[in-house]
Amino acid sequence: MNKRRFPESELIINADGSCFHLHLKPEQLADKVILVGDPGRVNTVAEHFDSRECEVQSREFHTITGTYKGKRITCQSHGIGCDNIDIVVNELDTLANIDYNTREEKDEHRTLTMVRIGTCGGLQPFTPTGSFIASVKSIGIDGLLNYYADRNKVCDLQMEASFKQHMHWNPIMGNPYVAVADENLVNQVAQDDLIRGYTVACGGFYGPQGRILRADVVDPDQNNKIETFEYDGMKICNYEMESSALAGLASILGHRAMTCCMVIANRYAQKMNTEYKNSIDTLIQKVLDRI
Repeated sequence: MNKRRFPESELIINADGSCFHLHLKPEQLADKVILVGDPGRVNTVAEHFDSRECEVQSREFHTITGTYKGKRITCQSHGIGCDNIDIVVNELDTLANIDYNTREEKDEHRTLTMVRIGTCGGLQPFTPTGSFIASVKSIGIDGLLNYYADRNKVCDLQMEASFKQHMHWNPIMGNPYVAVADENLVNQVAQDDLIRGYTVACGGFYGPQGRILRADVVDPDQNNKIETFEYDGMKICNYEMESSALAGLASILGHRAMTCCMVIANRYAQKMNTEYKNSIDTLIQKVLDRI
């Protein structure tokens, strides 16, 4: 059987043998990956490492690989938004599953375990600022996964239909999709002290999350409808901007992925905590111990 070979325009490899955006080389990637949005938070995570093997930085993509209690871990920043997740997950997958010398897919698939640690806006009375949420399923209203052929194979199509019906979904906003986090990984990381629920992942911070400043939104009642949506006895707990693309794309590529976030704003109570950087370290330590 002929192996797939990826041309230079599709698999872009830098002159030093690193992937195009991340500037990471295959040997620098661990099987366990912690993803964070803020490049500065990579150092916060790596402060817990027993040793550091390498550090690479390009644009918003900051990488440190090291060891924590005997586990080799890569901490990778991805910036803000599902578009950046598209770059990061695809390039991490190429590092794991494409031979950079031959440009051919490897014979054996290498599975990565990816946990995103982020911040979010809580949407329920039981998700106050400071609480930790594990995204069991993510409703992507960003549109990214709709560009991939296997989208329907990895999504919960019944929940998608139920959500659209409940929201009286306006097709001008594109088609939402429901990406499912790796169940075993959620159990491994969330255990009994993270709130489990659904997440809405947005393509923006203001209008897509129902924030109205000087520009009006298509559906002023969006947040009220999202807060009342329920499926299989579980509610939507939070807004963020990356979990749907991460869970969906990882599933398509054969990796394990999930997102857990600390609530820094509660949209229901209209409360905000901007001084959250120290308290998120508790969540970081939980993930490092459990990944």
